[in-house]
Amino acid sequence: MPRSLVEKVRLAGVVGAGGAGFPTHVKLASRVDTYIVNGVECEPLLHKDKELLRLQASRLVEGLRLAMDSTGASRGIIAVKAKAKDAICALEPHVMGAIELLRMENYYPAGDEVQVVWEATGRLIPPAGLPLAVGCAVSNVESLLNVVAAAHGQPVLTTALTVAGAVARPLSCEVPLGVSVREVIALAGGATVADPAFIDGGPMMGPARTDLDQPVTKTTGGLVVLPRDHRLVLRKLASEEVNVRIARAACDQCTQCTDLCPRYLLGYGVEPHRVMRAVGFAGDRAEPWDRHGLLCCECGACEYYICPEGLTPKSMCVRAKQHFAARGLRPEPLRGLARPHPLREARKIPVPRLLQRLGLTAWDVHAPWTPVVMEPAWVRLLLKQHVGAPAQPVVGEGQVVDRGEVVAQVPEGKLGVPVHASIAGRVARIDATSIWLQRN
Repeated sequence: MPRSLVEKVRLAGVVGAGGAGFPTHVKLASRVDTYIVNGVECEPLLHKDKELLRLQASRLVEGLRLAMDSTGASRGIIAVKAKAKDAICALEPHVMGAIELLRMENYYPAGDEVQVVWEATGRLIPPAGLPLAVGCAVSNVESLLNVVAAAHGQPVLTTALTVAGAVARPLSCEVPLGVSVREVIALAGGATVADPAFIDGGPMMGPARTDLDQPVTKTTGGLVVLPRDHRLVLRKLASEEVNVRIARAACDQCTQCTDLCPRYLLGYGVEPHRVMRAVGFAGDRAEPWDRHGLLCCECGACEYYICPEGLTPKSMCVRAKQHFAARGLRPEPLRGLARPHPLREARKIPVPRLLQRLGLTAWDVHAPWTPVVMEPAWVRLLLKQHVGAPAQPVVGEGQVVDRGEVVAQVPEGKLGVPVHASIAGRVARIDATSIWLQRN
């Protein structure tokens, strides 16, 4: 009996390639009236979505139609920034009937799921809710391309990403899952600074790393190489203890972090200055983290762009969420205005100004799609590359596996997807987090 698209996508290991890695088959099993492709490329310096749209427009539309058929959606929307003219030109011949293009402004964070749903439909997702609550599903460009591959029986074995920043030749490309960051940076001609660090993802939301031997995963959409002493890297690497100490000592409650918060401006109960005030009153205690940070989308605008004193309101909002989660509490988030702020349009953050504030303008160059051939000697496949439960190995050390073979499965009834071998080889090592494969 032929498998349904939902089952094929699950077995292929497809997850959201533009965020936390939510399993795509769950979205395809829902019922919605609108399916949205998020091709907005939220983060500066990243180009892989625009390049994929430019090169694979017809395949992307095929993936959208499959998703619409699976969910019963009568309307499909491809959201892309208006400045991505090459991608728009490639898409226009394929956009017709129930599918339309949405051209969005170049502001940050235009690619935030809540922002995209509002711009596309005029619907506000309920606080702490999902797009499903307003009849929508949202998928990243690469995710829908992987849906098309899954429909033809092809599992996810690679990831598309941009290598940007302090490298000789910025590029966007496709690499096998599990290769090291070091090897991927080498594809871009290597780092142009003596002591490089990198941001895993985009410069605003991605964490800073110094271990170039860590592997790429299904959600690695970008590697931004920077000098280790770049102020953005130093801020991202600062310890929680340092961030809390600074937050307690210096915040003067100017409210700018709240006044320009993208989620607050859409009408949600996110008020970072109130979280900072709670930190200030905490003294040596960690208890009074309040609910004003629970709907924070962690875009980092308050922390890296807005705060005139260089404080850490985003980090304190994250800590607030962690405080409740660690205690098993699920407090009702504050609802806020329940409608967009009247000054929202005037307070959008222009990306060129954001780049200037971050000290990244010099690296704001195109990263063209560049076909590459990689035959790594080793890959390290993480068992958790998605939201939900980690996959568990179904192979043993010393076992020989083919490329595309399942090497780890998610337990029955748990949210997640399988992991496949991205190269043919031998299982050299299995530990608590990874399966290491050595090429034959």
